[in-house]
Amino acid sequence: MNPATGPTPVRPLGGVAAGLALVLIAVLVGVAGQRLTSVETPGAVPAGGAVAETGHTTTVAVVAEGMRFHPAQITVPRGDRLVIELTNRDDRRHDLVLATGARTPLLSRGGTARVDAGVIGGPLAGWCSMPGHRQSGMTLSVSTTDAPAAGHDDHAADPAPGTAARIDPMADPGPAFTARDATAPTIPPGRVHKVELRAREVVREVAPGVRQKMWTFNGTVPGPVLRGRVGDTFEVTLVNEGSMDHGVDFHAGALAPDAVMRPIDPGQRLTYRFTATKAGIWMYHCSTMPMLHHIGNGMYGAVIIDPPDLTPVDREYVLVQSELYLGPDGEPGDLAKMQAERPDAVVFNGYVAQYDPRPLTARAGERVRVWVLDAGPNRDSAFHIVGAQFDTLYREGQWQLRPSDPGGAQVLDLAPAAGGFVETVFPEPGRYPFVSHVMVDAERGAHGVFEVGPGK
Repeated sequence: MNPATGPTPVRPLGGVAAGLALVLIAVLVGVAGQRLTSVETPGAVPAGGAVAETGHTTTVAVVAEGMRFHPAQITVPRGDRLVIELTNRDDRRHDLVLATGARTPLLSRGGTARVDAGVIGGPLAGWCSMPGHRQSGMTLSVSTTDAPAAGHDDHAADPAPGTAARIDPMADPGPAFTARDATAPTIPPGRVHKVELRAREVVREVAPGVRQKMWTFNGTVPGPVLRGRVGDTFEVTLVNEGSMDHGVDFHAGALAPDAVMRPIDPGQRLTYRFTATKAGIWMYHCSTMPMLHHIGNGMYGAVIIDPPDLTPVDREYVLVQSELYLGPDGEPGDLAKMQAERPDAVVFNGYVAQYDPRPLTARAGERVRVWVLDAGPNRDSAFHIVGAQFDTLYREGQWQLRPSDPGGAQVLDLAPAAGGFVETVFPEPGRYPFVSHVMVDAERGAHGVFEVGPGK
């Protein structure tokens, strides 16, 4: 293993449950007498409007740790100038932005900076500007001895929000559109599979005319599908080419997460090595908190570990279900929507209804296997092919139906982060829609089409 340099953070174990909750542990740390190594940033305007200056300066040491500022509330005499000395003791990069416009640079672990908040005449809000940090509670409020503190929800000085993008579910992507190839990859040769995943933040089209800044593995949503056998070893090198910290958590491996799943800063590399001991289709995803934001914005993928007795089929596809939470056009997804579980669309393989105009194909009489992973982060999946019945169902590592059984199945039901596969033989030519039944907001549900031709 070739981990990136730096201390090892502690993060929660991987895995996404329905209604993913962020658990942030705040540890209060007092700091005094820190040696400042960065350039001071003066305040832009007096905080709280015109006020009689006392001529006195109040200096407060603030620590960033556990996705919180400590202390999170500061009280100073009205008319005092406030200087905040920020020290980052977290394994994530943080800064402090004040509503006056004053701010520190981004600080790595151990970094310090001083920000001049100006003369304090009333409430003043501050926050970390890294994506998702403010929404997750990394805020600071300043008050005077005769005025209340600025609330953590005080967004008065935020930039004016952009217009949220909108999806037209009936829009045609146009003749130049190419759907993601859903064909399942074959198992590469050998028993050690070396993979490089590059964390990239790219603007991609997610529906006709709708572009979002997605956080990705290798520039695609979902990331590449990996495949192997029980006993195979995967050596995955994560390269962070983004502007923020990213990590990776492979559910297909079982090992302590402390070192290998830690987030790394831009420009760093981290090698993750695990041996697959259990079969199934497993999720991998960014391990950076808030995880909800990183998964909801595109950082997920699938690893298929074949069951030992898996038989060949005529065609084999992979569908990864996920949700879109649109922010302004060309910007990242909206964390508030993710937290409220209000998706703009549920999709297969990262794009709205892409397999309607570009159907998956088969022939009558062929045996077709469909692997399905519900990457969530919030909605369940109930995969169904209209006009077809499943004679094989494998769910979360367990055979639940085989062709020799007298019964059949109509749906593969999955919670977020769960996966499995179904098999069917299409009885005759025609168009067979496939859906993930989402009874709430059904028009936003994931769907596509199998185009089945005459028998071979």
